[in-house]
Amino acid sequence: MLYKVITTILVSVICTQLVSAEELTNLSLERALEIMRNNNLELKISKFNEQIKMQEEEIAKGYKYGKLNLKLQALRSNDAGNVFGFKVKSREASFRDFGFSDFMGAIGQGAQQAQGDFGAFSQGLAQQGGDILGTEPKDLNYPDARNHIQTTLTYQVPLYTGGKLDQYSKITKALTYMSQLDTEKLLNEKIFQTKKTFYDISLIEQYIDKLSSIVNNIDKLENIVANMRKEGYAKEIDQLEVQARKAEAQSMLSQARYNRELAYQYLSFLLNKTVTSIQPLYKLAPIPEFTQEEIVQNNLDIQKAQLGLKVTDMAIKVEESKFLPTIGAFGEYGSADNSMFNRFFQKDFYTVGVQLEWTPFDGNINKHSLEKAKIKNMQVQEQVELAKAGIKLQIKKLLTSIKSKDAEIESLETQYQFAEKVYENYEGRYQEGIASITDVLIKQSKELEVLLKLLTAKNDRNAKVFELTSVLNKGENS
Repeated sequence: MLYKVITTILVSVICTQLVSAEELTNLSLERALEIMRNNNLELKISKFNEQIKMQEEEIAKGYKYGKLNLKLQALRSNDAGNVFGFKVKSREASFRDFGFSDFMGAIGQGAQQAQGDFGAFSQGLAQQGGDILGTEPKDLNYPDARNHIQTTLTYQVPLYTGGKLDQYSKITKALTYMSQLDTEKLLNEKIFQTKKTFYDISLIEQYIDKLSSIVNNIDKLENIVANMRKEGYAKEIDQLEVQARKAEAQSMLSQARYNRELAYQYLSFLLNKTVTSIQPLYKLAPIPEFTQEEIVQNNLDIQKAQLGLKVTDMAIKVEESKFLPTIGAFGEYGSADNSMFNRFFQKDFYTVGVQLEWTPFDGNINKHSLEKAKIKNMQVQEQVELAKAGIKLQIKKLLTSIKSKDAEIESLETQYQFAEKVYENYEGRYQEGIASITDVLIKQSKELEVLLKLLTAKNDRNAKVFELTSVLNKGENS
């Protein structure tokens, strides 16, 4: 059995390593979400917690069915009390065990001395009564060692608990559902993180493309400056200034590539697989549609708060049950002898009984515990309303922020197109000797600045959309 368990564990570990070692290329968002749902380590841990709660639910149910115990005792003793008890338990006790052999010996000796005279016998017995009663029975005080083997089957079951066990069962069932809501909320968070990382990588790719284009433009500009310097139309400082800008742009490009690598590492962590490339998404994330009813109905925090309220209702009933009696029944059946299962049914025994337990007074502890549960219930009612109001406010703020970012993105796209045109214009003016190289590089810096603002605004806007989707519990369908 142990070999099978170890083999299973080793196979599982090897399979996990093989899965993790698999490299994913040209990965689509839909496929990434599917892999994340099945492979994310945090989700797996959360699902294990669900299974633990399910087992706790079954444990709570099990208390209603009572408990059956089988007990087997094997003893050996020469203790006088134990040996006598063993014989009684085995239904083998005799008058000899009470010391009657010594008593009968004294009686026989008196009868012999009386030689058939009953009067003399009675008189002698009266005279020797104190001596006879003071006789220490050897069979009772110094018994031979004896084995005692007892088999006992005991069943205990609660008949009435004032509803306590029913409420515990309902509470554990609610906590199981609560753990499922926790897993669902964690899944929403991982969907949010996966989508955001996908869009982050896509925007970084855009940024790298633009930076690469800018570096190419600087290379062209560097060639133009070098040619103009040969002809005496440019100075060394112009060339040095272009080279400095080129080094700066190349540094930014390297940093962007490192950021892309980090994003891929995080995506690989979320999927528990190595991701080397994705299918980029250049469109803005769509805003999910919803109604006010869907907010209250679907939001997981509100659902958890409402479930918590139901649990406090059950807790009140648990406290109320403490004022009621509890009734339980038990039955015991067994057999005992000096050897295993010897004449089991000839020496068997049984005991049945019912027990009632009630606490009429406990210093008002139960009363105050009940009041505490009721106050907790009222508190959770307010928390439910607070959760509803808070979620609605959060959604309004997210929508406002998204609309604000949409307006900002629209403005920045116009600015970026203008900045590109201005740079191209100044590059031409520099070749004509109308503008300085500094003016050209300033316009290029402006182009890069607007690009960074645009991509940052898109990134922030997408993050708000994914957060809104998570709050609305839309899952992957958005």
